[in-house]
Amino acid sequence: MLLPVLLGFLSVVNAFYLPGVAPTTYHKDDEIPLLVNHLSPSIYWQHQNENGKKIGKEKYLYSYDYYYDKFHFCQPEKIEKQPASLGSIIFGDRIYNSPYKIKMLEEQSCSSLCKTLIPKDDAKFINKLIKNGFFQNWLIDGLPAATVVHDPTTKSDYYGTGFQLGYVDVVQGFGESDTEIKQKPKGVSSSNQGLELETREAKNLKIMKNFEIPYFANHHDIQIEYHDRGEGNLRVVGVTVTPVSVKRSSPGTCETKGDPLILSEDEDNEVYFTYSVKFVESDTVWATRWDKYLHIYDPTIQWFSLINFSIVVVLLSSVVIHMLLKALRSDFARYNELNLDNDFQEDSGWKLVHGDVFRIPTKSMLLSILVGSGLQLFLMIVVSIFFAALGFLSPSSRGSLATVMFMLYALFGFVGSYASMGVYKFFGGPYWKANLMLTPVLVPGFIFFCIIAMNLFLFWAHSSDTIPASTLFFMILIWFICSFPSAIAGSLIAHKKCHWDEHPTKTNQIARQIPFQPWYLKTIPATFFAGIFPFGSIAVELYFIYTSLWFNKIFYMFGFLLFSFILLTLTTCLVTILITYQSVSLENWKWQWRSFIVGGCGCAFYVFVHSILFTKFKLGGFITIVLYVGYSALISILCCLVTGSIGFISSMFFLRRIFSSIKVE
Repeated sequence: MLLPVLLGFLSVVNAFYLPGVAPTTYHKDDEIPLLVNHLSPSIYWQHQNENGKKIGKEKYLYSYDYYYDKFHFCQPEKIEKQPASLGSIIFGDRIYNSPYKIKMLEEQSCSSLCKTLIPKDDAKFINKLIKNGFFQNWLIDGLPAATVVHDPTTKSDYYGTGFQLGYVDVVQGFGESDTEIKQKPKGVSSSNQGLELETREAKNLKIMKNFEIPYFANHHDIQIEYHDRGEGNLRVVGVTVTPVSVKRSSPGTCETKGDPLILSEDEDNEVYFTYSVKFVESDTVWATRWDKYLHIYDPTIQWFSLINFSIVVVLLSSVVIHMLLKALRSDFARYNELNLDNDFQEDSGWKLVHGDVFRIPTKSMLLSILVGSGLQLFLMIVVSIFFAALGFLSPSSRGSLATVMFMLYALFGFVGSYASMGVYKFFGGPYWKANLMLTPVLVPGFIFFCIIAMNLFLFWAHSSDTIPASTLFFMILIWFICSFPSAIAGSLIAHKKCHWDEHPTKTNQIARQIPFQPWYLKTIPATFFAGIFPFGSIAVELYFIYTSLWFNKIFYMFGFLLFSFILLTLTTCLVTILITYQSVSLENWKWQWRSFIVGGCGCAFYVFVHSILFTKFKLGGFITIVLYVGYSALISILCCLVTGSIGFISSMFFLRRIFSSIKVE
């Protein structure tokens, strides 16, 4: 039964490939398909008033299907959905064919596409998206149709994916809404500039304020860059689209200059769509055509951040290791000569808790499952980033990273269940069969429940980001066929072969009383202190990750991300071990939950706060707020599991090591 399912999976999921492996060669007059994708929000498109100051806009975080009935875009005779990978579907790609007819080297000055009627209610919806910076996303030969963007930081131009749904002009005037402003065109060109306001009667004058006037783009200048390999072999190496707003009264007119098209919200609108095609020869070869899209944002900041926290990690490591080695040498020298029957010789120290340090904690089942699931997520992240850093996950294979991460998470269920059962045996838990069944279900079930809940809101908003029911069912099927059996095998092997339950000391029957602890070693203060260093190591990369997740930017700086994640792992280990050592030195033997909470919750809390501050409190609409806060909370919880498991496992092996190095009589 497994083979047909895997074959079906391979038919749905496109394999990832290295750049340069699968080029498409065209010849003169060969048809070049133009595919359309969802309309998505964009972060780097800002409105400016006449004084050049940026006007903040609300942020919408979900996309819309290109053929959503409110857009009234031109449609082909038969709409055909293009095959997509699992990760591409999860992240909202909905790719279809289009009515655009493009042939290699056949330029078109102004071709008519269709005429549509946009009702006033739908015009209001479109104007709202224009004001909030929504972009169209087209694909030609696997390349996203782009807009040329200038980066003032690096003083370079690059291709930003997508192009504007329309333009916005900010003018000053009087009135209750944008539609009340009457405009008089004055030398308006295709750039949609130069509007003046007519004089209003004095009795209707109100306080002057800025108004945003949206212009709907109904003409598109498509420029295709191609590389000539000789003998008539041509390859597409770049695509840019310039949207233009032009008001037309009849399909026969096809001028790209004139009054801009403003969709009226008081009456129905007739819109004529046209396009032009131009071909430009380029020296860029096919293998490097993505270089223009893969732009490094603020590389100086990233290098400064990595070097800064590398120094911090080195100093922290030196201090912690030196302090621990010095203290442990002194402790070993004293404890190995100490007879515990002479209590008057030693009234404090971590050796005194040798009979309690390996005592089973409360809710040991839950802790062991969380640690195993966190280790599973940790391995998935490390391997995914490593493969991406080596270049195995090409951006030309849409959704390949998410697909690989899902498959790795399923495959590493074996390791997660092994670790969970090993930790449960370490605690001496009696219900190992319950651990075997709960580990592959609890955390994945929680994640799936959150996705379902967010999916309902996306469905309510008619967003293309809604994951189809068939895809959700397929994910569950793959999980229970591939991951669940391997997780059961990992638990059974750990139950038979893992020896983490062989402790270096015996546990007393009566628990030792814990003395008063200083305030800075209590769980909550220690958690917030410990979370600063791991969060600082990934803070800069988090900005670019969130930008890529929510605003359709290509993230490819996986080398920086890999190094940052290594710093995160090291700082979490060091800080958690240090706090655990200080705690047991003060005879606090309840380190199990503390190490997980101190290692995980502090960093996760800062990640969540960072995600909220990232929005600058300009999220628009109830659904957007729910989606953003919900997914940000889920990311923070998963971060807690990862860093918490790192903290627990490092503390567990540290304590086993130091207690196995002393003589206990």
